[in-house]
Amino acid sequence: MKQMHKLASSRRRGERGSILALATISMLALILAVGLGVDISRLYTAKAELQNAADSAALAAVSGLNSSAAGITEATNRAVQAMNKYDFNNTSVSFPRSNVLFAVNLDGPYMSESSAQTQPRNIRFVQVTTPTLPVGVSFAASVLGSSKDMSATATAGYSVPINIFCDWIPVSVIDYGVPLTPGNTYTFRADNQQQVSAGNMQILAVAGPGGNDVRVGLGSGVNLCAAPGATYTVDTKPGANTGPVKQGINTRFDDYASGLDPTLQPPDTNIQENITYTQYRNGSPSQSPSHTGVANRRVVIIPIIKLDQYNQGRNTVTFDRFGQFFLQTKVAGNGNLQAEYISDIVVDGRGGYDPNGGAGNPLQAIAVLYK
Repeated sequence: MKQMHKLASSRRRGERGSILALATISMLALILAVGLGVDISRLYTAKAELQNAADSAALAAVSGLNSSAAGITEATNRAVQAMNKYDFNNTSVSFPRSNVLFAVNLDGPYMSESSAQTQPRNIRFVQVTTPTLPVGVSFAASVLGSSKDMSATATAGYSVPINIFCDWIPVSVIDYGVPLTPGNTYTFRADNQQQVSAGNMQILAVAGPGGNDVRVGLGSGVNLCAAPGATYTVDTKPGANTGPVKQGINTRFDDYASGLDPTLQPPDTNIQENITYTQYRNGSPSQSPSHTGVANRRVVIIPIIKLDQYNQGRNTVTFDRFGQFFLQTKVAGNGNLQAEYISDIVVDGRGGYDPNGGAGNPLQAIAVLYK
């Protein structure tokens, strides 16, 4: 009996040793699994950060394209600036201009900045690749290695021609039945001798009937999206409104006599007057503003309205279409205000395409992330 008791005790001591060994192995496996999960999570986070940076840089680059060699340079500059805003795992990285490539077609071939400058009018897509970044592995180095090199690529480009337009200014260009010619100037506010009807100088009462609505609308653009056709109508605003028109438009030329805020209505980066859009997009001649400028502030979207939409006094009109125009000069005196009709594709900050809407404008697009 004593012998059997000794054998049982010995067996239990052996089992206790096996359980301890098994528990130790299980604990190590659990720690490794948790560590692997932490490291994989860190890798996914780093990859997401890199992809966000690439996406942002590609979209920023497309917004700089303007069918000119200077636009290729500006697109590259914007990609570099956007990329440098990101803090990659608290690591300072160098983003070379060679990581920004251009193409005529989405599937390529993609070319360098210098090659794209030889055919800028055809460039529609930008591909950005982030610098390769080593991401450290802490817990699972035996499985994953001490670090993993990671990068991300994004491709953005022009959208299809848009038929929904945003940030347009509350004035109008009249369609007299003759097609608009790119490079020509057209009146968007008539003087007393050339108004379309008594007291009607082509100003639109979009946000409200007051002069301040005109001032802010011309300085900032209307915070409203619209489409051509009878589904959208707007009142016209009779009267000269000379002061509000001058004060709103001239903020784009760094003139703030109106007291408007340059952070809300910033000037253009080039305020040189009496130049064409071709000179503007090529960057010469140029004059820098005293306040922080924003590119393309002198490029404005203006509704185009058929002449027969207007009659005496206040009136409701519909938009026939929208066009992009370049402000060659700021407003002075009480005469006609004119802008140059743009013949090249210009990227709008906002807008879109409604498949159930009307035809899009082939000269207007928004930046779209493709892959």
